Amino acid sequence: MSISILGAGAFGTALAISMARDGRPVTLWGRDVADMGRENARRLPGHAFPDSLRVTSDLAQAAESDVLLLATPMQQLAGFLATNKALFHLRTLVATCKGVDMQSGLGPAEIIAKTVPDAAPAILSGPSFAVDIAAGLPTALTLAVEDGEALQAELSTDNLRLYRSTDLVGVELGGALKNVIAIACGLAMGAGLGESARAALITRGFAEMQRFAALKGAQPETLAGLSGFGDLALTCTSSKSRNYAFGQTLGRGETPPEGTTVEGRWTAKAVSNLAQEAEIDMPITNVVVGILDQHITIREGVDMLLSRPLKEE
Repeated sequence: MSISILGAGAFGTALAISMARDGRPVTLWGRDVADMGRENARRLPGHAFPDSLRVTSDLAQAAESDVLLLATPMQQLAGFLATNKALFHLRTLVATCKGVDMQSGLGPAEIIAKTVPDAAPAILSGPSFAVDIAAGLPTALTLAVEDGEALQAELSTDNLRLYRSTDLVGVELGGALKNVIAIACGLAMGAGLGESARAALITRGFAEMQRFAALKGAQPETLAGLSGFGDLALTCTSSKSRNYAFGQTLGRGETPPEGTTVEGRWTAKAVSNLAQEAEIDMPITNVVVGILDQHITIREGVDMLLSRPLKEE
């Protein structure tokens, strides 16, 4: 089973390094890789490519593989698939991006099914930072796919232990929603509200994730797994998380650097809109949106959460 990773950002590069480390042939595709050499010095410096990792800017050539891992940013996924769908017929398409599309309100699996209906959609998600994967540090991820024992075995590596699930909706929503809560936790820590406040946000944020996922038909146990609670715990407590670091910067009253992909900011708005239409209570998500849109201050957001009616947990 041949493998290509489409997208030479930090995460796509890390997956390519991990999957090629045991000597199997892997292709990494990117638009600007002509002068990359044997490491991705721009996105993931200090991690040399294994000899069996081939880099190309020829998408048609990369798409000849049996399995294609889509490591494009979430907000670019729909356009990328629509533009190149002729190359992806009958392929297994494994999305590694985490989020909800702002335009359609769809997750990656739904976008794959809608855009390339004869492809087999899958989701790879869970607690993972690119630098850790590239360094060979261990983690466990969830692979969501309808029938995937062979794919599970093929994508597992010495440092990536994959668990299989058939709940594509739950896995993609866990990875998307935790980014919103990570921004909230970063805001709290950046503003000096303390670790107790962060713990409360993680806990109540997880409750929000479960409510929204149930609305979309996800299985409750999926959100308690690696792609939900596991990823939530990681991204809400580490500055390696772009969403958490983004929130921290805003919480300190600073301007985040330009050009950093922060999927949670778009997911928050999409989910808030969907939740309002369905009359689902998402107070933390709504506060994050209000702060990002500069409609409320962090202090006002805290007051809004603390002044909500008292109730049973």
